[in-house]
Parts: sequence; structure tokens; C-alpha cells
Amino acid sequence: MMTVSGCNRCRNLEPLDFDFSYAYQPIVDFRNQKIFAHEALVRGINGESAAFVLAKVNDDNRYRFDQTCRAKAVEGAAKLGIREFLSINFLPNAVYEPGACIRSTFEAAQRYNFPKERIIFEVVEGENIADRPHLLNIFAEYRRFGFKTAIDDFGAGYAGLNLLAEFQPDIVKIDMDLVRDIHNSKPKQAIVEGVVHMCHKLDIKVLAEGIETKAERDFLVASEVNYFQGYLFCKPAFEAVGKIDPAAFL
Repeated sequence: MMTVSGCNRCRNLEPLDFDFSYAYQPIVDFRNQKIFAHEALVRGINGESAAFVLAKVNDDNRYRFDQTCRAKAVEGAAKLGIREFLSINFLPNAVYEPGACIRSTFEAAQRYNFPKERIIFEVVEGENIADRPHLLNIFAEYRRFGFKTAIDDFGAGYAGLNLLAEFQPDIVKIDMDLVRDIHNSKPKQAIVEGVVHMCHKLDIKVLAEGIETKAERDFLVASEVNYFQGYLFCKPAFEAVGKIDPAAFL
């Protein structure tokens, strides 16, 4: 069994002075018409938005929040009986030493009997990463420990192709602004088709997020995108497992 030591910078931190919960949104494997994963989306304890919770995060509690997020997401998924992949967002600027800071995730996975091989860590590409080599080190360590990795909101932020050239995650999630009404936009079509071709060459799964219409879905299916997330299939389910409407596959 792999053991993970603690990080000296992480000890004796004050507990969070606020609580939060999760909603879970399915990610579908369209070709096989099944759920591939569930993304854990932070919510207030009464279902308040992610923005409501994130407004309480600051430089003093960022690390504790990030660590607590991981454990709560795994705990919630295990209690709900989720057997597919679990996708968890992380804050790279809250990770001091990747090999040490991952310990809470290991502990939660062991405590709740959730296989670490089914955990995906995703980072928002739109976050302004001050230290890109640090992010690359985090990704490399997570892969070494057996976790999957993903870049969220690809095409919306600071890193883009340069990040992808240096590290190839397991999954790239195309930003919803590129997806919206893509069937009516030649520029969006050209950009997304280029991303899909590039990712396939690099053996990276492509996921389109924010799918709201069958027209968007059908164009992307024809462009060889197979993984989808969005209201067409299922809205986030607060403290529950989302159910896919079978009509979303038709």
C-alpha cells in the first residue's frame, strides 16, 4: 500500500468557520449511452451556489478549504453509492507539496472505500496560475499516484496550448462558451474541431460541457466528441445522484 507523508506547512491550521456541501452532475459516455463520471460541484448547505461558498475562501483558509473539499466530495460520492469516476476540482495555488498534500484524498478514499483509480482531479484552465511549473508538478504527482487528470474550461483562460504542450491530461473539457450554439458558428466549429483533432492525436478524451440542445450535441457527435455534460442530459443534483433522461440520447 502506498503511504503519503504529511506536509509541515499544513499542520496546525485552523478549521474552517463555514460549512458546505455538494451537488453531483453526470458526465455521459454518449456512444455507450451511460454515465461515465460525476462531477462534484460545491454548494452551500442549503443548496446555495458555488459563488456563495467561494466568496468565503481567502488566503488564510484556502488550503484547508481545498483539503476539505476533496474529503467531502469523496465521502458524498461513497454515501450515494457512485460507482463511476468522480471528478473533483482542485485549487493549484492551495497545493504546497503535491505528494504530501494529496494525503487527505488518500485517507478519504480509504475511509469510504472509494477506489482512488476512479478519482479525476480537474483544474480550471481559466484560473491565473502564477507558477505553471508548480501546476505541472502537481499533475505529474497525481498521475504517479494513480489519479486521472483533466483541464476544465479549455479555451477560456490563461494556459491553453502551452499547458497542453507540456502536460497531456487524461481529459480536456471544452469550455461551454465555445459549445454554445456551435452548430450556427463557423469560427467555433473550426476551433473545436481543431481541439478535437489535436486531442485525439495526443490520446486525450474530449468532453464538451454546458450542452443544452440536441443541435449542439449532434454537431459535436459528428465532430467525434463522445463525452458530454450539461442540462440536456442532467442538471446538478444537490446531495443526490443525477438521473439521465433517456430522451437526451435520441
